[in-house]
Amino acid sequence: MQIEVKYFGMLAEITRCNSEELDVSIEKISELKTVLLDKYPDFRNKDFRIAQNQAIVSEEAILTGQEIAILPPFAGG
Repeated sequence: MQIEVKYFGMLAEITRCNSEELDVSIEKISELKTVLLDKYPDFRNKDFRIAQNQAIVSEEAILTGQEIAILPPFAGG
């Protein structure tokens, strides 16, 4: 499956890009997280969330290939 992953904030600084296409053979968000941690070891020291189709998803969610965003921690108010 070909997916586009968008990176924001400090995570974009680590990857040195705002987005990239990944060709993956995975089914769950947890597997995507593993792929990203292997590709970008500095992610291991960072807290981040994964959004799919503009909604934060759990690691057990099924990867649909829709819009994927890797988000740093953020504060609301």
